[in-house]
Amino acid sequence: MLPGLLSACSGADLLNATVPRNTYQGTEGLAYGPHQRQRLDLYRPQAGSATRARQARPLVVFFYGGNWSSGDRADFRFIGEALASQGIVALIADYRLSPAYRYPVFLQDSALAVRWAFDHALEYGADAERIFVMGHSAGAYNAAMLALDARWLAPLGLRPKQLAGWIGLAGPYDFLPILNPLAQVAFDWPATPADSQPLVHASSASPPALLLAARSDSVVNPERNTEALARRLRQSGVRVESELLAGVGHVTLVASMAPVLRSRSPVLERVRMFVGADD
Repeated sequence: MLPGLLSACSGADLLNATVPRNTYQGTEGLAYGPHQRQRLDLYRPQAGSATRARQARPLVVFFYGGNWSSGDRADFRFIGEALASQGIVALIADYRLSPAYRYPVFLQDSALAVRWAFDHALEYGADAERIFVMGHSAGAYNAAMLALDARWLAPLGLRPKQLAGWIGLAGPYDFLPILNPLAQVAFDWPATPADSQPLVHASSASPPALLLAARSDSVVNPERNTEALARRLRQSGVRVESELLAGVGHVTLVASMAPVLRSRSPVLERVRMFVGADD
């Protein structure tokens, strides 16, 4: 279901080679927990680069995809730079992976990263009332579950409504029965609980959502996942922006945030507008 994130394009190293280093201030390897995978990289806009009238900036916590079994925050510098270049403080978080760890460990780690964001937002020039979670593919699942299912943030003293919003790129929100072997391991299929699916938790308790996917996505069905979740949330009275984009696929959707591919899709612009980076 969810291949290695950048296997279908020129690779993370080549994408990151196109990314400037003068558009952000970076801090690597910040610990949000004791495990070596509980680390994040922080990207801040350069001082004086924002067009916002007030000083505090929106903050986005980003979770990458890779079947919940692969990925490294260093591969996603192009995401951190993209967001920082738009006046957004960005956190790119690692989390513990399958097969060593199974559902729900990656959700527990994601929740810890969000707790860290709330605790440290002001320290890094961000607004604690404008924190968003965002992810691509498996990472969009993580973001969706934090935003829709109160079980993950509650033990840390947070509620989904405290998020200013959430952003899902090509996310799997309704994927039972599980067919992909790697995802089967990550979710202990066939013992996967039905309430592991984000669609089950769609309700008025969700913060606002931006849901984007590739119209031609052959990896995660956009109608069953992105469109179905958008409809369910709207029926519950949640503000939802959603679109299926032409000209990109499952991987190039997120890769189009990198400078060299930015003309392929409006993903970065849609994210910037959704989080209100120009307010």
